[in-house]
Amino acid sequence: MIYPADLSEAIENFKKIPGIGEKSAERQVLAILKLPEEDVINFANSLLAIKKNLHPCQICGHLATNDICDICADSERDKKLICILEDFKSVFAFEKSGNYNGTYHVLNGLISPIDGIGPEDINIASLIKRVDELGECEIIVALKASVEGEATTMFIQKLLKDKQIKISRLPYGIPMGAEIDYLDPLSLDKALKDRKVISENLFPGK
Repeated sequence: MIYPADLSEAIENFKKIPGIGEKSAERQVLAILKLPEEDVINFANSLLAIKKNLHPCQICGHLATNDICDICADSERDKKLICILEDFKSVFAFEKSGNYNGTYHVLNGLISPIDGIGPEDINIASLIKRVDELGECEIIVALKASVEGEATTMFIQKLLKDKQIKISRLPYGIPMGAEIDYLDPLSLDKALKDRKVISENLFPGK
């Protein structure tokens, strides 16, 4: 055994974080050893707090400390503009761009039959409920350009085809397989402005 047992366990726990390998985990843990005990306790408490206090918003599925997230509760937001995203990380990416004033709907996953993930396993049912309650609205599909993203987009489009709404999506100029939350704010803002209409069932008389 190279490390003392406690150190080894801490390193193994850090390796559970995506993108953290053996060397990175070792550096992080050894750096923590040099911190004052108070800082380490605050760090540990902050991790426990986000795990305990954060949960999906009852409306959109984004992270919230109350029943409804701050975005859904914001009266200045355009409630009739809903951007569909794979996960909450993508919400943060859009918010950093600073130019989107609509709301979101977080699916918390994508349809992937090969992985055993079907429509019932992601947050789609509540999306249909929102659309039915809103009536006139625009849906922006902002899912990554992948097999799973395309399957999910097509399924949502099929479910909403008879609704009196407009459906648009981010342009294909986004690199294939690119994660939304990795796009820089300028690219994301441009993609949002250049979104393409894929379904438009306009309201009578409009």
